[in-house]
Amino acid sequence: MMDRNVTKVLLDESEMPRRWYNLVADLPSAPPPVLHPGTRAPIGPDDLAPLFPMSLIEQEVTAERYVDIPEDVLDVYRLWRPSPLYRAHRLEKALGTPAQIYYKYEGVSPAGSHKPNTAVPQAYYNARAGIRRLTTETGAGQWGTALSFAAAQFGLECEVWQVRSSYDQKPYRKIMIETFGGVIHPSPSTLTEAGRAVLEKDPGSPGSLGIAISEAVEVAAGHPDTNYALGSVLNHVLLHQTVIGEEALLQFAKIGVTPDVIVGCTGGGSNFGGLTFPFLREKLAGRLDVTIRAAEPVSCPSLTRGRYAYDFGDTAGLTPLMKMHTLGHDFIPDPIHAGGLRYHGMSPLISHVYELGLIEAVAVPQSECFAAGVRFARTEGIVPAPEPTHALAACIEEALRCRETGEPKVILTALCGHGHLDLAAYGAYLAGEMTDHALPADQLDAALAGLPQAL
Repeated sequence: MMDRNVTKVLLDESEMPRRWYNLVADLPSAPPPVLHPGTRAPIGPDDLAPLFPMSLIEQEVTAERYVDIPEDVLDVYRLWRPSPLYRAHRLEKALGTPAQIYYKYEGVSPAGSHKPNTAVPQAYYNARAGIRRLTTETGAGQWGTALSFAAAQFGLECEVWQVRSSYDQKPYRKIMIETFGGVIHPSPSTLTEAGRAVLEKDPGSPGSLGIAISEAVEVAAGHPDTNYALGSVLNHVLLHQTVIGEEALLQFAKIGVTPDVIVGCTGGGSNFGGLTFPFLREKLAGRLDVTIRAAEPVSCPSLTRGRYAYDFGDTAGLTPLMKMHTLGHDFIPDPIHAGGLRYHGMSPLISHVYELGLIEAVAVPQSECFAAGVRFARTEGIVPAPEPTHALAACIEEALRCRETGEPKVILTALCGHGHLDLAAYGAYLAGEMTDHALPADQLDAALAGLPQAL
């Protein structure tokens, strides 16, 4: 057993997980079915075939506990996996807490985030199915970057619609996507019916992930050699991300430590599910007693203030209906800097787990998140992406509670990406120009009024 006071816990490539974990197999009840947007009946594989290869459709609906990772995917994973588990000794000292704080760092991937964990297998399965091009949306740009990288590995073209506010805030993200070979458009765009409809109503629209999804889906559905790829929300995406939590379990076993609290940021849910689902398996089996907490933006609070209801995954209503915590598919979130968390809904699987009472959720204001990000950078030496600063803020809050109570809790989070291309946001915070936006009740009520009826 390793010294539990080490700074980083590493795994050898030979210890990398060779299976993805499917939480559905171990839940006390199955999630509600996904419904066809026209018939409102449960969808079948044929309904998804215009957008996804059959291999991913099978993973989306499987009840098997584990799914083998193809060798060609493992070969690409080895560029950065296994990722390190760090103990934040310097942050602990700065906080004066008896708690131990650990973070699983996914910023070591080629794209700088956790997103390639699913982008690589999605590109692989599409290439194997004979697809030539992938379309997608992206918020902060992490997903668009990851899919462009993954598409290049398997000889595919990649076309990305990025939420306009993030597109304008992060010009270097566009260059990175183009360097990997992707084509990128600001959304809403004039290239699709969905985009033109939004611009007709609001020429200055900041965009949203829901709008960008509509544009990418519209293009994919209209071309037989093109499929759509989604970076979060869906079951198969969260499945692929479980390599994060599976590795973390092995790393904690090496030092003989078990976490008491796990905190992850949530937008659509892929990073949070990837970290926590393997630990939740252990909790459901009675092998681990752990509190699991989701951290989301105050301005886009789908878990803490959204309604658990059937809703479209996109703004135009092109996608199937999913039962999830939602702010309404018409909801346009405030253009906060954590673009990856600006989504109106939450993963149906995470929403179901939340309804079962297996996880908690908190909402954090933007300025508190960036304060945590700066504190982390000045102690641990990594500038975090704006998204995981939400989890870092919640970790710091927990660690400060431990300072008051004297409890030596073990806290784990996923630092799901670095913020090297988000420095303009840090600049706004450091200059005192950052504001917090609390979602007004009337704005939320108006968006929820547009939910599909009679469901």
